[in-house]
This record gives sequence, C-alpha cells and structure tokens, in this order.
Amino acid sequence: MLAGLDPEQRAAVTAPAGPVCILAGAGTGKTRAITSRIAHRALSGDISPRHVLAVTFTARAAAEMRHRISLLGVRGVQARTFHAAALRQVRYFAPRLLAGRAMPELLDSKVRLVTLAAARVGLRTDRAAARDLAGEIEWAKSSLVEPGEYVVAAARALRDTPHEPAKVADVFTAYEQLKRSNGVIDFEDMLRAAVWGVEEHPDVAEQVRGQYRHFVVDEYQDVNPLQQRLLDAWLGGRNDLTVVGDASQTIYSFTGATSSYLVDFPRRHRNATVVRLVRDYRSTPQVVGLANAVISQARGTEARLRLELSGQRPPGPEPDLRIFTDEPAEANAVAARCRSLIDAGTPAKEIAVLFRVNAQSEAYEKALTEAEVPYVVQGAERFFERAEVRQAMVALRSATRSIPGETPLPTAVVEALTAVGWSPDAPPAGGAARERWEALAALVQLAEEYAATPEVLPIGEAASVERPVTLTDFTEELANRAAQQHVPTVDGVTLASLHSAKGLEWDAVFLVGLAEGTLPTTYAKTVEQVEEERRLLYVGITRARQWLWLSYAAARSPGGRARRPSRFLPQLDRSGGTERAATGTGPARRPERRRTQIMSCRICGATLLAGPDRKLGRCPTCPSDIDDELHERLREWRQRVAGAQKVPAYVVFTDATLTALAERRPGRPEELIAIAGIGPRKLGLYGESVLALVGGAGVDDVCPEKTFEIQS
Repeated sequence: MLAGLDPEQRAAVTAPAGPVCILAGAGTGKTRAITSRIAHRALSGDISPRHVLAVTFTARAAAEMRHRISLLGVRGVQARTFHAAALRQVRYFAPRLLAGRAMPELLDSKVRLVTLAAARVGLRTDRAAARDLAGEIEWAKSSLVEPGEYVVAAARALRDTPHEPAKVADVFTAYEQLKRSNGVIDFEDMLRAAVWGVEEHPDVAEQVRGQYRHFVVDEYQDVNPLQQRLLDAWLGGRNDLTVVGDASQTIYSFTGATSSYLVDFPRRHRNATVVRLVRDYRSTPQVVGLANAVISQARGTEARLRLELSGQRPPGPEPDLRIFTDEPAEANAVAARCRSLIDAGTPAKEIAVLFRVNAQSEAYEKALTEAEVPYVVQGAERFFERAEVRQAMVALRSATRSIPGETPLPTAVVEALTAVGWSPDAPPAGGAARERWEALAALVQLAEEYAATPEVLPIGEAASVERPVTLTDFTEELANRAAQQHVPTVDGVTLASLHSAKGLEWDAVFLVGLAEGTLPTTYAKTVEQVEEERRLLYVGITRARQWLWLSYAAARSPGGRARRPSRFLPQLDRSGGTERAATGTGPARRPERRRTQIMSCRICGATLLAGPDRKLGRCPTCPSDIDDELHERLREWRQRVAGAQKVPAYVVFTDATLTALAERRPGRPEELIAIAGIGPRKLGLYGESVLALVGGAGVDDVCPEKTFEIQS
C-alpha cells in the first residue's frame, strides 16, 4: 500500500492516531492519501473499519471514497456527506427523540415557503428574489445566526443582502413560523437536530460516539459553523480526527463556508500532525507554474496556508493567453480551437470552457453550435432553457404587436423586457436576482449586435438597399438560436461556471472572459471578496491537465467600451502593452513600463503576445501556410551569405525569421520590415535579395559569387 506513495503522502498515511491536518494542493493525490490512511490503519489493526466515519460535501466524492477504500481491501467504512450522515442518525433516533411522534417531512427547497413568508411580511418576490432570500436564510442558519440576530450578523459579515436587512430578518422569522405550522424541516434543521440529539441526550451521544471513533473530513476549507458544531458533537472531546483541505481553494464563503477551521487547526489541536502535499500529478509544469504565479500574489488569512506546487508531469505547452476585440470573436476562436482539438483526437468530454457567471454561456453555446462541436452545460440550464429567458422571449414576441416597427431594435428590446421586470439600471442585489438580470442583459447585448448588421435587400441588378432589422427579425433569430442549441447532446465540451468546476479536471481548459468587472466581479467590494475571486481563477487554472487557454475581450461587443484585463493575470503589462511573464514557481516578473504595439494573428485574429508568435504573425496553434520551396531557397541563401560574411547563420536571420518570411511572403519593403527581427539595417543589407527570392528568383540570381560586407 505504501509503495506507490510519495514521501509526503506516505507521511500522511502513516501519521499516528490523533489530530492530523493534511494540506493538499490541487492534483496532489489527496483522495489517495486519505483513503490509503484509512485502509492502512484498518489493515494494520489500529482501527476497525466500522468505527470510521468519513465525511465530505458531495455524494459523488463520498462514493469515490467508498470505492477506493474497497479496492484497498477494506469493508465497512462509512463515507457520506454531512447531510446524509446527519439524516441517517436523525431518522434512526427519531422515535427516541420525538417520543413516538413522526419525523417531520424534509423540504427539498426553501423557495416556496420563502415566497409565502415574504408575502406575509408585505414583500412581493419573483422566483429569483425568493431564491436569494432563501440563500440568506441558509447562510444565517449555517452560521448559527437566529432571526433576531440577523441584522447585526449581516452587517458584521458585510453581506450584500437582497433587501434591507431588517426586512430579510422579518422574512426569516415568518419562514421559521411557516415551517413549524406546516410540520416540515429544512436541511439546516436536520443538521441542528443531529447536534441537539448528541448534545442534549447522553444516551444518544454514547451510542453515536461508540459507533464512530475515527473521523476524516475532506474539503475541510468548506466547513461552515453548523457543520463544525456537528463534528465537535460527534467527537465529544476526542481527537482521532484527520482533516484535508486547501485554503487556496476556498471559494464558497458566500454560503457560510469558512477556511478558519482549517487555518486554526494547529492552534485548536496543539499536538496536531501537519503534512503538506505539494507534488502535482494532474497538470503539466507549465500549468502548475502559472497557478503558483497567480496564487503567490494572494493576501489575507487563507494566504497563510498557501502551497507552492511542484509539477510532476512531463513538460507541456505554455498556457495560451489571448486578447480579442470583442466577446463574439473570443467565443468563435474558442469554438474553433475546440474543433481542432477534437479533430486531432482529444475527446470532447476532455475539454471545458469555464466562465465566471452562467449568463456568459450563451455566446459559447452559439459558437460551439455553429462550429458543430457538441457541448453540455454543467451545473446550470442552457441559456435558452432558463425560465427568465423563455419568459423574455414570450414578452418579445408579444411586443412585436405593440411596439412600432420603426423603433430601433435595442430600444424595442429594452421596452419589451421592462414588461417582465427588467431594468437597464444597475442589477439588483442577491446572486439569483443578479444572474436573472445578467441573462436578460445578454439578450439586450445580442440585440445591439444584431442591429449592427442591417439586412441588405437586392434592388434591381446593380443596386441594393439596407433595411434596419426589426423586433420581429430579432425574435425569429432568437427562435433559430434556441432551436439549434436545444439539440440534445450526451458527450461534449463542458460549459461550466468556475464554482461548479471545482473538483473536476479536463485535458484542455479554456478560461474565458478574464476582464476587470467580470473576474473579479464588480460586486467584489472588500479585500476578502477580491481575494476569493483570485482563488476562483486559481481553481480554474488547476482544472487543466495539458492545455490551458486564458482569454478576454477588449470590448463586450464590436465597437463597445474598452475593458482592462483581469488584475490577477501576471502576464499582462498594465501600461497597455502586453508581454509574457515567466510561469515559474515564483512571482511574475514586474512588467516594464512600456507600450508594445498590438499585433493580431493573421488567421484567427487573437492578439499575439510571445515574440516567436509575433514574428510569425500567427498563434502557434493556428495552421501554418508556409511555402516549403521558398523556405528552402531562403535557407540556402542564408547559408551562402553567412559563409561569405564568416558569421553564424542566425546572425543573418534566425530560423524563426526565415519561417516568418516563408509564411508571410512580403512583397514590399514595408511588409518586410513589419516582421519582428528585421529592422532598417537588415532591410538595407538584405531587403532587395529577400524580396527577389519571395518574388521567385533563384539563389544564384541574388548572390552569384558575391560577398556581403557587414556595415557598421
């Protein structure tokens, strides 16, 4: 069992009984370490498998733990989510705790009762607003905050509340009353019931603690105060506890999760064994280096446990950083690259496009559809299947009968969406309401782009006229897009938000929309919130095994307002130019304060950053159109010139410059000097000969036994 482990994993597996904290970076084999630890202790006779409770946060992760432990020859270990473990105990002890009464029904969702509670206190809500209120109530209960304490607690936590805090507290109170009168409980109540059963009933505590004597908690950075209290109740002062986590992957604090228990573990458990897993087996050293560069700039509490990863895989391609003129160009380039990866043999299911908010998915759904690339949407509905989008499309069709046809399309769309409660003003507070607003804002943006391309109507044989697009045209366009994107797919490129991508990995990952205002989002106001946005990017980077693409659009739509790149990208020169920084394990090199001429790929239009790419005038992944015969003539000519001048061949022109000449085939001096590496001096020395060679001249024609003198 120990033979295949690295030294740090072996230290985690063989650590003595007692409090153990495993700080495990992304891709470092944490699941292998903790399952091997459980199996090693069981097979060595240190513990009995039936006395082990391993808890995590998803049913998928729990199932994976059970499967791996069984493969190691151990049976009887309980691996469950916090909620599943609590529910099992509450149901088992219900007859004893409830004096024979039936256990209350468990709510699948708070939204319906929250809607009723809001109405009871005079607050009208749609489904999105109700979801945000439900989220606030869930945060409060997970944080052990009662309705009467909510206003102060929300202020202390700097919560971005969906309504005035006092009003949220009123809804919270009404919700609790409705639950009791309806005889139902929610998931937080169930966790509290498990805590209450152990803390207040000695017989229950004795039985639970007799059954479970050894505890393992995965993703410990995501534990909330209520879950920690349940864990403390299970432990009952004992210390046979192993926790595993990575503070740099703390991205769910808005739900009440806190990394403070992980950060403070050595302080709470003075004799704790702390092991750091830093060997990354998932990603190439290039990807690992970029991840280290991004997280090395982190500040705050979580940064105290920052891990510097060491890539263990063979070297791979450098991460691709691309800048596009607008979001449609960015989406089209991503789709084209996905198509080329699939054509080259990468399975579609091993490719992911990750973005900050779900409303960004529409552009990629459209681009992938047009490129005939199958896709699946992870953790959210497809754009045109979202309830607010379907409702908006109904409103737009209705508006075609009431809004005058000559009304400019963007104006007409805004007017129609106003009828379903959307406003072009700043989005409302609350995550769900904000996502709804952003989805409808995406429709307005589509209208602006669509209006910028008027229909051309033929008039006779030689003349034509442009007709402005109408609201009717736009609704038909939306219907066509919806029909195309509703084609069912089973195995395809994954479209997902960064939050829903945690715990997953792919061969190729595209991180898109990395602009200020999107990542970090404009709603990140405090230092802590901005740092969580940085950790989101870190999580996204560490999802990639082999290929990593990072991109942003300089404007949201063609001709739109310019945007700045995300402050978290260490490669970008903040003065306005661009350059590639080292992706080693240390901090990125401070960019020079200079402005570099922006150069775009002549094939896909992406901004070129690296020197060789700028010389070639194309991205390294775009197809080469080199003239092989010309390339050979250029190489022979360079060899003769270098021999005559008695200098190395690269002094005349480098290999990259020869390749650029054979690909770009300049026909005029200004085109020749536009190639990086060819300045006025080399233009004067060799320009005439090179242009002649490109024009079809033979090597003997341009250098018949003649020598070239180096001019000072």
